[in-house]
Amino acid sequence: MTAPTTAPTVARRAWAARFIERHRRRRGQFTLAVDACAWLAGVSLATLLRYEGNPPERAIIGMFVLGAICAIAAGVLGTFSGVHRGRYVVGSFDEITAVGTNFIWTGAVLVVANSVTQPRPIPFTASLAAGALAFLLALAPRYAIRRGRYSLRPATNTRAERALVFGAGEAGYDIVRTMLRDPHTPLVPVAVLDDDPMKAARVIDGVSVMGDRSMIPELARTLRADCLLVAIPSAQPSLKQELAAICESINLSMRTLPPLSELVHGVLGVEQIREVSEEDLLGRPQVAIDADAISADLRGRVVLVTGAGGSIGSEICRQVAAFEPRQLVMLDRDESALHGVQLSIEGRALLSTRNLVVADIRDRERVREVFAEHRPQVVFHAAALKHLPLLEMHPAEGIKTNVWGTQHLLDAAIEFDTACFVNISTDKAADPSSVLGCTKRIAERLTAAAARRTDRRFVSVRFGNVLGSRGSVLPTFRAQIEAGGPLTVTHAEVTRYFMTTAEAAKLVLQAAAVGTPGEVLVLDMGQPVRIDEVARRLIARSGRDIAIQYTGLRPGEKLHEQLVGRDEIAVSRVHPLVLHAVVEPLEALDITTLDPASLPSFAVLTSSDPYSTPTL
Repeated sequence: MTAPTTAPTVARRAWAARFIERHRRRRGQFTLAVDACAWLAGVSLATLLRYEGNPPERAIIGMFVLGAICAIAAGVLGTFSGVHRGRYVVGSFDEITAVGTNFIWTGAVLVVANSVTQPRPIPFTASLAAGALAFLLALAPRYAIRRGRYSLRPATNTRAERALVFGAGEAGYDIVRTMLRDPHTPLVPVAVLDDDPMKAARVIDGVSVMGDRSMIPELARTLRADCLLVAIPSAQPSLKQELAAICESINLSMRTLPPLSELVHGVLGVEQIREVSEEDLLGRPQVAIDADAISADLRGRVVLVTGAGGSIGSEICRQVAAFEPRQLVMLDRDESALHGVQLSIEGRALLSTRNLVVADIRDRERVREVFAEHRPQVVFHAAALKHLPLLEMHPAEGIKTNVWGTQHLLDAAIEFDTACFVNISTDKAADPSSVLGCTKRIAERLTAAAARRTDRRFVSVRFGNVLGSRGSVLPTFRAQIEAGGPLTVTHAEVTRYFMTTAEAAKLVLQAAAVGTPGEVLVLDMGQPVRIDEVARRLIARSGRDIAIQYTGLRPGEKLHEQLVGRDEIAVSRVHPLVLHAVVEPLEALDITTLDPASLPSFAVLTSSDPYSTPTL
């Protein structure tokens, strides 16, 4: 129940309302005086110019009378349009447009009034010129106010860093103006750079575009810049990598703006300027999704997410919630993880609603209870054991969760008529060489078998490493740097594919919309990244002397991962960066006696893999 409003609160609100109304009234009075004086001066000046400074007495009287008529007309029209009622910010584009419209109508009044009076008080040409002069005179004080407002320098923040701004597009224009008029900005723009030669002559509120990226070292030295701000929200990681290399070579720090999708209400502000992270440098171009197709699949439906408290599962929950499902059921065996994901979505975490489910997918009967209660129409299966070395030591645990747990969910989905089931897999399922890869490959085959039996949209989604997820390489390296090192890398040549958590979740949602029964959807993740280079970049950014220790590949670990197996054919059908592949179905009856020793056979490995056995 809403708390009652206190008397002091009411008084404060009333005072604020009175203050706003007084401010608007004063602003309206100011613009009314400006427009009235502009017309009086415009008509008088046009008349004097027409008579070369020596008008007859009739013209002198006429110019004052007509000027007064125009002043009154401008006041009435401006009041009706809101110009003189404080509707617009003084000097804004909207106000200028409204003033221009008002002045056209007022000019028409002037021409008519001058024409119907015989003899004419002032020459016809003077009445035409008066409107243009009056408009210019009305704009002058508005321009002065706008210029003064936008030319403020952050003199109160003596610790502000001097910044080179890379990007003279719309975002760069907005952020430069924002920094200039914010007295508490952390950065002061001293120059703008852009690779587009068409923008070379631009000046943004006194800050000039002074060259392209090749000029960064010279301008940083001559202008004593402290940092480079990348003001291109859509900048690709390859561009950020090049700029980061330039900055590192001259000891210049680097900042960036968030992607457009992360902007609060789409508005840029100095508070959104942040340090460049490894996610910015290693991430790949975001894959555009078909939001309409996803919305049609999720809006108004019951959606179940397993592993909802994990890195991928929680992001899927947040993105699904934005499509307004009838109910979002979040399942995890970790109650603290459920607390965190509910807090991130709803802003509170009372843990008192039935859509939060504590359950272990290993428990067949418990899984069936959850499906019987909620009857989900769409299931995103993100629950899994994923740490490769641990599963090599405890393979039976991987079977229980990744294989049998997946089958429990598939059986319940079939029984309770789930229309769409998305199994989240990994690139390690392509030609698997580890327990993790084998169990996830079997889960893909089980999903394909369920799709063949039901002809429903039961699909798998396969992608590489997720930046920033628990146990991934970046958090590990950062923790090792914080501890003073060394950074542990398995092999100097080891490479991995990377993607952001948000992009992984988008791909999963897209699979629910475009996948066909039994398919594995694979994201084309571009070029793999050398882990050794990541480690060296992080060390350079830390400014510390930290060693790298090579520990050797762990059992089951590959030197280079692949997204598509050697015996698989993947084609692009719906999206140029999303590939569709087919896996051989595996019926549930075949895994009833599954044990670690038989994992490779069920995963269908090739003869070159450490776990290899003859292909079934």
